[in-house]
Amino acid sequence: MTSISQDTAGGLPQPLAGIRVADFSRVLAGPLCTMMLADYGAEVIKIESPAGDDTRAWIPPVSSDGTGTYFASVNRNKKSVVADLKTDEGLAYARALVSDCDVVIENFRPGIMAKFGLDYASLAPDRPDIVYCSISGFGAGAGADLPGYDLLVQALGGLMSITGSPETEPTKAGVALVDVLTGQNALAGILMALRVRDATGTGQQVEVNLLSSLLAALVNQGTATLATGNSPARMGNAHPSIAPYETFPTGGGTLAIAVGNDRQFAALAEVVGFPGLSAEPRFRTNERRVEYRTELSTALEGALLADTAAAWQQKLLAAGVPAGKVNSVFEALELADGLGLAPSVVLTDPATGRESRQLANPIRLSGAAPGYRQAPPALGEHQGATFASPILDHHHERPLNV
Repeated sequence: MTSISQDTAGGLPQPLAGIRVADFSRVLAGPLCTMMLADYGAEVIKIESPAGDDTRAWIPPVSSDGTGTYFASVNRNKKSVVADLKTDEGLAYARALVSDCDVVIENFRPGIMAKFGLDYASLAPDRPDIVYCSISGFGAGAGADLPGYDLLVQALGGLMSITGSPETEPTKAGVALVDVLTGQNALAGILMALRVRDATGTGQQVEVNLLSSLLAALVNQGTATLATGNSPARMGNAHPSIAPYETFPTGGGTLAIAVGNDRQFAALAEVVGFPGLSAEPRFRTNERRVEYRTELSTALEGALLADTAAAWQQKLLAAGVPAGKVNSVFEALELADGLGLAPSVVLTDPATGRESRQLANPIRLSGAAPGYRQAPPALGEHQGATFASPILDHHHERPLNV
């Protein structure tokens, strides 16, 4: 599998160059957000406790340089410094660093940063232009003390209740999807706040939480619940409003079929050898196919056993029917690579020669490119000297190098 190596900005201007971020976040949602900012030019300083980000210890698996792949997945292009906020020295170091940053992001339990004088209310009087992003599990109100772990939010937020088959227990998504959604929401909120600051000179606080991010992402399922008062049930890989729109076993592998209209269904029926299926009253329209989905699925399952998922994919796509075999993650990366999407990058640390294979930033701009400059840092790798020289005003050039 081919990979882009090192910095792919190619001399193009990076839209966030000159933005400095103090990153107090840990685990996934916040670090994902700040990595996306760093990819497009922001200077991100990861401020860690002496123990480091929790995910440094979430191993195996590990990459070739011994770094845990969980930590590595969301921490490239950052500088790591250590500040023990429970000590006067560490707190002074963190406050000095924050005073020269454009953005602060944190995901401590609500109220913790206020104890250190590092919350938005404490910083804003002296830095009215600061953009401050707080990420929590369940908001800063009545849910402040609830633990914000992705698994718990998937459970409490209803996602698990609609994931999995009716015959099995509620199931989580295969990745920490709520953290990912929340990180993307934090990214959008920060960029909007920076846009306002550019126009007015005034920053603001951005607040996102895992539960709200999940509920907003329930889209049609959540809206249907609001409209009817009824919670949807688990349907496996089937769709509540479209049929056939699910996976099917074949003579080799599993096939996903996503028929979105009557024309596609007629083409599907033709390819699988039942051209009359689309003319049957039970299956003539999508509404009727949803009503008789069990009978439809039974008919299709019998036909699809005649060939492999890969073969059906080729035949159905040729006929204009959305279909594809269920790939492994490795196969999915190979697919994206073959399509020219460059799904991965290889970063080499210029000082140590450490290599880190990474998933690429998915955002593409016509006038800018993400830069892949630095492998995920070792704990405290950029500690360097303490703040011996004066902190410069953030509107001027800032040679500060932590």
